[in-house]
Amino acid sequence: MLLTLAIRDIVLIERLDIAFSSGLTVLTGETGAGKSILLDALSLALGGRGDASLVRHGANQGQVTAVFEIDATHPVRALLSENDIPDEGDLILRRVQTSDGRTRAFVNDQAVSAGLMRHLGAGLVEIHGQHDDRALVDAVAHRGLLDAFGGLEQECRVLSAAHRDWRGAEKALGELRGRIDAARREADFLRSSVEELEALSPMVGEEVELAEKRAHMMRGEKIAADLAEASEHLSGTASPIPGLASLMRRLERKGPEVAGLLEEPLTALSAALDQLEEARLGFERALRESEFDPAVLEATEERLFKIRAAARKFDVEPDDLTELAVRMANDLAEIDAGEGRLEALARAAETAKARYDTLAGELSARRSETARHLEAAVAGELPALKLERAEFIVTQGVDPEARGPEGIDQIEFWVRTNPGTRAGPMMKVASGGELSRFLLALKVSLADKGSAPTLVFDEIDTGVGGAVAEAIGSRLGRLGERVQVLSVTHAPQVAARADQHLLIAKDAVEGGARVATRVTPIDEHHRREEIARMLAGSVITDEARAAAERLIGSGR
Repeated sequence: MLLTLAIRDIVLIERLDIAFSSGLTVLTGETGAGKSILLDALSLALGGRGDASLVRHGANQGQVTAVFEIDATHPVRALLSENDIPDEGDLILRRVQTSDGRTRAFVNDQAVSAGLMRHLGAGLVEIHGQHDDRALVDAVAHRGLLDAFGGLEQECRVLSAAHRDWRGAEKALGELRGRIDAARREADFLRSSVEELEALSPMVGEEVELAEKRAHMMRGEKIAADLAEASEHLSGTASPIPGLASLMRRLERKGPEVAGLLEEPLTALSAALDQLEEARLGFERALRESEFDPAVLEATEERLFKIRAAARKFDVEPDDLTELAVRMANDLAEIDAGEGRLEALARAAETAKARYDTLAGELSARRSETARHLEAAVAGELPALKLERAEFIVTQGVDPEARGPEGIDQIEFWVRTNPGTRAGPMMKVASGGELSRFLLALKVSLADKGSAPTLVFDEIDTGVGGAVAEAIGSRLGRLGERVQVLSVTHAPQVAARADQHLLIAKDAVEGGARVATRVTPIDEHHRREEIARMLAGSVITDEARAAAERLIGSGR
């Protein structure tokens, strides 16, 4: 319910704080006192359209803050969670309107869009009036209201789940059918490609490995001739090593004859022979390691070029050929095994569709029965509201082919205002006064089902006589037992039913330079005076006071 409404610098209001109670609260006052300003301010806090003209003259900006107490299970809580808005304790909606036309919206002190604030506000407050084109006159909401009246919410959830299952099965069937159809169109290409890739059998990393092997063999080919020549010089017939070794042995035998003369050169020659031998062995080893078979090089190049050609043909990287082969093979398998899977998915989709149709048919029948009960409930309210010759009609259009999450029914509330006239949608057929009374009768019949926790009725008693006003007051009082009701009224019969009475008035301020709207909760004595004024006009008589006292007593 709405706990408080704080208004700053809005039209004639400089500073105003209003506390609301549960039950029925009426707002009364002279014409032009500012009742519409209060509703405009509340609408702004609920996400309504902003307007620079709402800012009080001389102020740079206006602000409205509405504080609500809501149940832990209220749907608004889920909406707050979805949008990562802190949700502890009361819910605070604050709207700032600047004089240049811009607005800012805050929920629990977190900046939000006006659209989100409007969505939240719709779940918290319903505003009904003679010319209201929202709330109950919105045909989109009628099906939900009928379901709430009949307690059909669980059936609706089950049907919605069945609709998701059916649509999911249809989607899976369509996707598989699309893949198979695409595969069929490319079947010949796929088969030849799979055969080619299976014959090639490429492996991940093979292209890099072959390229490195080829490069190694080609480098060996280039240096092989030089290695062979070097080996020949050191190991072949032209090698100087045998001759030098023989010469060194002869000199070693003659060394003693020339003592000390040959030791140094013979040592150097021995070391040189050792180095030459190491060089010979090294060249022979390098020659063996660089040896390659030209046939192996040719086979390596052929394999490498085939892999690269396949990668170019299929426009993939060489390492992706293996995955491509698997994918193409799977596509072929889809063609071969697809018919069986298609049949299975088609059966599943048909089963899900049949289950949905059964549930939708059952829910449609329940809605038809509920519609008759709702018509009877509203009809029971109409005579007291001087609509005894009128008729409230719940129209139900059933289209089994129009399968939706909410079912196959189109629900709309129609009325016939007089016998023999054509029935039609409430908004089009009923006059302003009639519409407000139809709405009240419907809302009383619905009670707290499918309702926001706070209902606002804006002068729905305008232009009605005492008996009708009494009936309206009685029904607003009954509503107040289930939800919070705020009613802007000129009818004393309605005011007498109030649990809380707020008086709206304009006072001169700043020496009469301007006026400001104030709202005051009034006690029993002042309440009797206000209701007497509503009965008698500007001059309050004792008879009016006595009549006011009787009205208050009967209201209790």
